[in-house]
Amino acid sequence: MSIDVNNESGTEVDEQAILDIARYALARMRIHPLSELSVIVVDADAMEQLHIQWMDLPGPTDVMSFPMDELRPPSKDDDEPPQGLLGDIVLCPEVAKKQGEEAETQHSMDEELQLLTVHGVLHLLGYDHEEPDEKAEMFGLQAAIVDGWRAEKGHTGPSPAPTVS
Repeated sequence: MSIDVNNESGTEVDEQAILDIARYALARMRIHPLSELSVIVVDADAMEQLHIQWMDLPGPTDVMSFPMDELRPPSKDDDEPPQGLLGDIVLCPEVAKKQGEEAETQHSMDEELQLLTVHGVLHLLGYDHEEPDEKAEMFGLQAAIVDGWRAEKGHTGPSPAPTVS
């Protein structure tokens, strides 16, 4: 799996954790091991520009996903996953920090960035949360991936509740 993490935000973030959880999420979703993903960490001004340009919404947001080859997880366990470019995930640590502090189960900016990375990966794979059934599926899968990764890493604290918009 080729995953690049590029921090352009000026904020210190745990880039290794972002890389690790993205790799874990893609493996768990059975994405081809030669697929490529880019994660870009930006400041609030850059995220606001992207949010306005692509969503026509004001202010910065927490995460945005820009799919390339529209890869999807294989439908059956014995299907060969396709290889390709997943696309880009853009994260904003300033928004993540605020969301982590305001969450029901308060957590760190880095924990929120981990959650947002998985959220972005799922969006790249075609998951959405516009409808209640889609939201239940996506957020359930997101929690299972984050919990699985944290259990594997020996994280014993409570998982952050989803705070993504």
